[in-house]
Amino acid sequence: MWEQTRHGVVDIISGTGPLNMETAEPLRKLLENRTAGGQPRLVLDCRNIALIDSAGLELLLDTRDACILRGGQFHLSSLNALCRDILHITGVLEHFEVYNDSVAASGSFSQ
Repeated sequence: MWEQTRHGVVDIISGTGPLNMETAEPLRKLLENRTAGGQPRLVLDCRNIALIDSAGLELLLDTRDACILRGGQFHLSSLNALCRDILHITGVLEHFEVYNDSVAASGSFSQ
């Protein structure tokens, strides 16, 4: 369900379907692996993520905190209208840099 690609020094994670209680654990393991060493630069490409529930929101914030703790960053890209609304209404959106696509998000790390 979750895939990882590398764009320079940036790890881009993408998946399909909802980011919810059922799907969050496999993603958490992948993200923990990517944040374990060094200075993580992560992008979650949300292009094919249909919706995000509270477990998904918690995972996003936990990953952001883990990246910051290690001197890295965690950005989001390609949010659909529903996911953007969920993040906005819950106040989570203000904690992230969000880009139109993963290429723009990856490029933001070089600035």
